[in-house]
Amino acid sequence: MSLLGAGLLIFIAVHLVPALSPGTRHSLVARLGTAGYRGLFSLAVLAGVALIVVGWRGTQPAYLFNPPAAYRPLGLALVAVAFVLFVAANRASVIRRWVRHPQLTGAALWALAHLLFNGDSRSMLLFSSLGIWALVEIIALNHRDAPPAPTDAPGVMTELATLAIAALVFAAVAWLHPYFTGMAVW
Repeated sequence: MSLLGAGLLIFIAVHLVPALSPGTRHSLVARLGTAGYRGLFSLAVLAGVALIVVGWRGTQPAYLFNPPAAYRPLGLALVAVAFVLFVAANRASVIRRWVRHPQLTGAALWALAHLLFNGDSRSMLLFSSLGIWALVEIIALNHRDAPPAPTDAPGVMTELATLAIAALVFAAVAWLHPYFTGMAVW
């Protein structure tokens, strides 16, 4: 569990630095250059993710509660919405007019859904940490940045493409989920 916690700490800290301490980010960019900062950021995130994966697989879970089966449809719906938000965050979409931080909102929904699916100690640590991080990041970014200027709405075909991409990614992740987590979605 300590590797899982260390990985979460690294991942979350690296992501919160630009939002909570922009001066630290600016000084690192000044010292390392943009490419150097991005490289260091990426290495730190990869180290955090590697520790999370190794920690997850190396931790024997203690079962705290058995989630009701009735929560599964709600959890799957939240994950589907999260994937739409993840895709919309990187494309022109009307969703970006309604949701200021679609990727972080998607991460919070994804974490909440996984808390509905799992009642073990390692899941509680992982998904509650990532959900809280996403919410803190949203609050910090809203405090730091001015609201974005409204943009033109994309066409219907662009929106349908966003939904199609999200559906394909959702299906692929659901199919691959047992291979990289050891747990089947269905």
